[in-house]
Amino acid sequence: MIDWQPCSGPDAAGRRAALLRRIRAYFSGRDVLEVDTPALCTAAVSDVQIESLEIGQSQVSRVPLHLTTSPEFPMKRLLAAGYPDIYAICRVFRDGESGHRHQPEFTMIEWYRRGMELEQIVNDTLDLVAASLAEAAPRDEPVIADYRELFHAATGVDPLVAGTGALAALADESTRVAIGEEHDDWLDWLFATRVVPMLAKDRLTVVQRYPASQAALARLCPDDDRVADRFEVLLGDIELANGYVELTDPVEHRRRIDADNATRQRRGRKVRPVDEALLAALEAGLPQCAGVAMGLERLQMVLVNTDDIRDVITFAFPS
Repeated sequence: MIDWQPCSGPDAAGRRAALLRRIRAYFSGRDVLEVDTPALCTAAVSDVQIESLEIGQSQVSRVPLHLTTSPEFPMKRLLAAGYPDIYAICRVFRDGESGHRHQPEFTMIEWYRRGMELEQIVNDTLDLVAASLAEAAPRDEPVIADYRELFHAATGVDPLVAGTGALAALADESTRVAIGEEHDDWLDWLFATRVVPMLAKDRLTVVQRYPASQAALARLCPDDDRVADRFEVLLGDIELANGYVELTDPVEHRRRIDADNATRQRRGRKVRPVDEALLAALEAGLPQCAGVAMGLERLQMVLVNTDDIRDVITFAFPS
């Protein structure tokens, strides 16, 4: 028998609608403009942690098309074209993400604030979380800590100094074989298994100033180029938001894409086409800005105190 019923009922849909109204009211009150971005793209993000869904070759462009994993690149083109502070609420798609907290298709809130530094964009993100969750927002003050501080407290190892061998020494032999020799894979594993379990379950934690190798598209910190102006907001082990003070240098941006694709090739994964339109926009001049991506469903999961994404969506991807 085919199970055709939705995952959740009209109460969940009503709470989602109210959540969206609060989010839009927050941005409207700060003169942040809502924009639309394409769901289809000819380029794809090179980030080795994210896999795009390729949907075949377009009969129009004669090149492969991808479903967008984030509105980031077109939003940066808008900023370079002179747009003010902007936000988007859109469906995004990521391959290989399915489980009680993940779906291959989900809703992302992404926004960019011109001229903001790390402390300002962190506070902006915390303010949006508080406004969105209203009475369900954690009451205790958020913990704001550097990645290095939390990592050292959890492992006894300095992530800015330790080599791969020192990180691997913290694991058993089977884990060492499974993870291999990639330094950042070890940082990710230790962060997930040692740092995250230490975080408070009932209050927000902001982890900021990630190692430079984990910068993604964040700029390096002006006062310490060993770390990047990147942060994440978590509630216990639930990641709510990921943000940067954005990298604006097109030369460094291309270098990071090339490095990502080299890692992809080394791991036997698809090398991703470069978004030349984005790089051209950066050449024209991306203003100093900070951006954040936040999962709408994750917010609603916190709102209704559930650990299963199916409680807050209408239809789930078939297992």
